Amino acid sequence: MTDKNEVKLSDLRCLCDAAIFDFETTADIDPLDQVIGQERAVRAITFGLEMKSAGYHIFVTGPEGTGKTTIVQDIIRKAARDLPTPPDWCMVNNFKDEYRPIALPVKPGHGSRFAKSLNRLVADLKIRLPKEFQTDPFREKVVEIQKRHGEQKKDHFAALDRSALEKHLKVEKTPSGYQTLPIKEGEPYTQEEFEGLPEQEQKEIEKRVQGFQEEIQTVMREVSRINHAQQKEIQQLADESARFVLQSRLDLLRENYADHPPILQFLEEMQEDMVENVALFLPRQQSPEENGDGAPPAQVVEHSLNRYKVNVLEDRSGLDGAPVVFEPNPTYQNIFGRIEKKAFMGTLVTDFTMVQSGSLLQANGGFLIMEVASILTHPQVWESLKRALQNKMLCIEDMAHDMGLGTASLRPAPVALDVKVILLGGYEPFQILQNYDPKFNKIFRVRADFDYEVTRTDETVRLYAQFIARVCRDERLLPFTADGVASVVEYGEKAIDSKNKLSLRFGSVTGVIKEADYWARKEDADRVTAAHVVKAFTEYRFRYNLYEEKIHENYVEDTIMIDVAGEAVGQVNALAVYQMGEIAFGRPSRITAETFMGKAGVINIERESKLSGKTHDKGVLILSGYLGRTFAQRYPLSLSISVTFEQSYSGIDGDSASSTELYAILSSLSKVPIRQGIAVTGSVNQKGQVQAIGGVNQKIEGFFDVCRSKGLTGRQGVMIPAANVKNLMLKKSVVDAVKEGQFTVWQVATIEEGIEILTGKTAGRPDKEGNYPSETLYGRVQQKLKTYLEQSLKLKKPYVSEK
Repeated sequence: MTDKNEVKLSDLRCLCDAAIFDFETTADIDPLDQVIGQERAVRAITFGLEMKSAGYHIFVTGPEGTGKTTIVQDIIRKAARDLPTPPDWCMVNNFKDEYRPIALPVKPGHGSRFAKSLNRLVADLKIRLPKEFQTDPFREKVVEIQKRHGEQKKDHFAALDRSALEKHLKVEKTPSGYQTLPIKEGEPYTQEEFEGLPEQEQKEIEKRVQGFQEEIQTVMREVSRINHAQQKEIQQLADESARFVLQSRLDLLRENYADHPPILQFLEEMQEDMVENVALFLPRQQSPEENGDGAPPAQVVEHSLNRYKVNVLEDRSGLDGAPVVFEPNPTYQNIFGRIEKKAFMGTLVTDFTMVQSGSLLQANGGFLIMEVASILTHPQVWESLKRALQNKMLCIEDMAHDMGLGTASLRPAPVALDVKVILLGGYEPFQILQNYDPKFNKIFRVRADFDYEVTRTDETVRLYAQFIARVCRDERLLPFTADGVASVVEYGEKAIDSKNKLSLRFGSVTGVIKEADYWARKEDADRVTAAHVVKAFTEYRFRYNLYEEKIHENYVEDTIMIDVAGEAVGQVNALAVYQMGEIAFGRPSRITAETFMGKAGVINIERESKLSGKTHDKGVLILSGYLGRTFAQRYPLSLSISVTFEQSYSGIDGDSASSTELYAILSSLSKVPIRQGIAVTGSVNQKGQVQAIGGVNQKIEGFFDVCRSKGLTGRQGVMIPAANVKNLMLKKSVVDAVKEGQFTVWQVATIEEGIEILTGKTAGRPDKEGNYPSETLYGRVQQKLKTYLEQSLKLKKPYVSEK
């Protein structure tokens, strides 16, 4: 064992010296007003926001907890303040097709004003128009029209009477029409008189009566024409009067919206419709029959007057700049809008006043932020969103009707869409959409990728302090002292398992800051110190580590068999990481290897029992490559190897134990025992180089906890890949134990270095013929492999001769 492989005490943990801060508390520094370590993402977002061409919508990727949502909203809100405020949107009736209402853009902040103006107009017309039709000039004109046409009708009826007298007939009006009667000396025949006439005379009178009926029909057609002309003239008079009243009141609205041609066109069409339906504004005499079980006419009239209302879909009052909308629940209706219905006179009805906008229209002229995972869980949303962005048109539709459900509904005219959509998501949905959706890359051309770490420099440490100051300001927390900030910085290092990096997962960092404030207030402190930060982290772990403690009890009680002292052949302590939510911890597992004659090669018991994953299987298969490269260059290997994780009954994956398995095999072949006080982690390649692994801190701390519970001897420790030294951020108890000589951390780059530390024996170097010195460990392995081969050949000869 050589001291050169021992990791220096200074490399076990990176301490943040509070002396580098030139403040007493975070209340003395400016809160953070920029983004830490996300230059790539910020530049991409800025580019996407400034690109006005079609298809440059933004897809933001990155791990959870990196502050994507907050950062994106901050950047977009700053950009939105410099943009013009888009118009309000009002839905109005389409007087040409009531099933296709129209959305009108109205200058910002005037949508509600426009709606109120029309409401006042309708209320005013319900008073003014009846008064207009009750004025003396209007009534006199109506009387004059009626009198003139009445005289014409009188003349026709007088001529009809004269013609009847000439034919000895008389015309009488009855409830069923006009009746022609024969007369004698000015009086109609009685029934007896008529029947007493000769038959021939009766026929002549009947013929004369029938012939006169044609004259009556001619007169009646002319009277009908006169009545129609009279009604038309009265209607024209009413239209002129109504148009005069409407014109004077609508001119005020036209002046206010002179620069809005769509509104002027709507007002013109509305005026003509009001003139045509002026009766809606007049009082209606209600007959007794109308007081039955049905709805009163007043209700019907009021419902009909809804055609002149304005449905304000979006009101930009109070908005400075472009809108920024975050849609937390992107259902179809929440994004595209909905068409509601209500019961009226025994049936479900709808009109343009019951159309509601969605977040796309709310964000029109600005920015819409959504999470892609939520979008993909709602049917039809993704396809409809792509269609809207490609066509730059928003269609508010009744989904129930489009799916063949419900009754006929409205189909509002499409709305011109000018919105920038920003989707937030992880790498997996981005890759799926990019690879399998051909339209995705044409619409979302900008990718903003958030990092989860940043290089640790004096500048980033200073920004960390400003970040803490910002959280304290925004959340109204107690200020942090310099040593409190230093502890948070160290937490940021440990969270990323690197002395040279700081975590950008500010969600968890903010949680530590808030909890440290809680413990400071529990002590009635006026500031947060390092002790409070450590307390916050300790308490957080205590709340979540019940499972960890239960597993640890199995080691203490020897339910799980682990030796942390002594030596054993073909037996090594490997290290595994358990992940329970956000809590990860390491614990040792015993690996054993048995070697014997045969041709099976390396038998992985986990793989044979289907308890291992693909990565673990790959690591075991690599062992055959290393053994062949090292010991089978001049003659074949003739052995079988059985490798397993003892007391493992659940799935195993990962290749971080491949070097451990190789050490166990070498020990079994050489019969050289391995120190059980040393645990090992690290993957290996076919050339015998030890490669970096994950969770190195949890693995070291986990083995240390077991050793401490079973008793520290001063000869215990963990052997890690040299490439993982930069990741060391061990807890204080481990560092103190190393400092006191009770525990050791070794670094190795090759299998040869590792086996020498584990056994205290030299691995050996081969000569030109590929032979290792017999006294070395590899020499013993080589000799054992030769013995296996020779013995197998001896056993094979008798078998061949017998055959």
